[in-house]
Amino acid sequence: MASDKTLRVAVVGAGPAGVYMAAALVDQPDLTVEVDIFDRLPTPFGLLRYGVAPDHLKMKALGITLQRTLDHDNVRFFGNLELGRDFTAAELLGDYNAVVYSYGAASDKRLGIPGEELLGSMAAREFVVWYCDEPDASVGDFDLTATSAAVIGLGNVALDAARILIRDPEELSPTDVSDRVLNALRASAIKDVHIVGRRGPQHAKFTTKELRELGELAGVDVYVDPAAVADVGEIDDKVVARNVEVFREWSTRTPTGAPRRVIFHFFATPAEVLGTDRVAGLRLSLADGTTEDIDVQLVLRSAGYRGVAVDGVPFDDEAGTLTVADHRVVRPDAQVGEYACGWIKRGPTGVIGTNRSDAKETMQSVVADLPALLARETAPGSALAAAASRGAEPVTLEGWAAIDRAEIERGGPRQSARVKIANWDELLEASRAQS
Repeated sequence: MASDKTLRVAVVGAGPAGVYMAAALVDQPDLTVEVDIFDRLPTPFGLLRYGVAPDHLKMKALGITLQRTLDHDNVRFFGNLELGRDFTAAELLGDYNAVVYSYGAASDKRLGIPGEELLGSMAAREFVVWYCDEPDASVGDFDLTATSAAVIGLGNVALDAARILIRDPEELSPTDVSDRVLNALRASAIKDVHIVGRRGPQHAKFTTKELRELGELAGVDVYVDPAAVADVGEIDDKVVARNVEVFREWSTRTPTGAPRRVIFHFFATPAEVLGTDRVAGLRLSLADGTTEDIDVQLVLRSAGYRGVAVDGVPFDDEAGTLTVADHRVVRPDAQVGEYACGWIKRGPTGVIGTNRSDAKETMQSVVADLPALLARETAPGSALAAAASRGAEPVTLEGWAAIDRAEIERGGPRQSARVKIANWDELLEASRAQS
């Protein structure tokens, strides 16, 4: 529907889902729209920057495409502004015709087993944000003096965590990991990584390309029990069939005596994290009713990501997502103006590209509501004013550009395209060096 009025939209979350949402709006030829994208971090790109493993350079290059949307004349970026801290949902709704929540899933699911709280047992997500240099992460959270680790889960997050733990850290030197992460991995004593799944190889959710990478790492032997792939039955799914073939090939390999090992445990359900004050092992319940204890000192659980509730926004605690129907946030008063896209709407499913189609669907709901949205009474600029009154220091697109320049400069000595700034204060200091 064409309109002469300008639709003002706030997008909360500058990850791929939020940036795709902005792109979907500004790409509509008959829509006059201005989009402000907010993020609690000083930097954009969310999971692409702080979730994609540093050695996946092709995927990380997607940032170039997302940057084009941030550079659009009708799009503004404001980092270092957090919903619930610097402004409320009600203040955003009082400022903008529409608000789209796309702030992802920042928590994790639990296993619910004894010993899960022991020192050395944590979510794989915590390890991921650490090696991806999210400024909230801390190197002190990980005891990489362990010689053996277990990664629980059969998805790509588990695979990434296992690969980073076992990979020769010198191969990460040309990537964007900070010196603190690189040096910690260089000092790591881990020689064995056990990947544990309660189901079989035909149920793994790995992408085949990433799975094969694990078997191509220098100085690493991969072990798969031939019995685990002996009777998987007929497989219709092409990706699953390719994955099973990879496991079959690994099950026939003769160990080379490599200094590091990856051992797969299928049909093994974690029953207990062993230890008194810290992790000393992991007990597995096997399909035949017996148990097996594996000697590990670090346990990373990859049971799935989970959304976090924010005051003033309807949240489904059981699902770990916002309360949404047809891309619209559901409130008892049936108020129009709030939408959601990405993981905070649908849960942690799909790949980064899935958010593009998701954002387009949400955009269509926004456009369908256009008359009602444009009729809403708003006070433009009031949300930013409220944040300023609370002492907020927004990082604009120019501030992000300054961070970008500083990181590229840091990459020079390591012959890397960039080296991330991993400290909050240093990020903000870099953002102030605007040209």
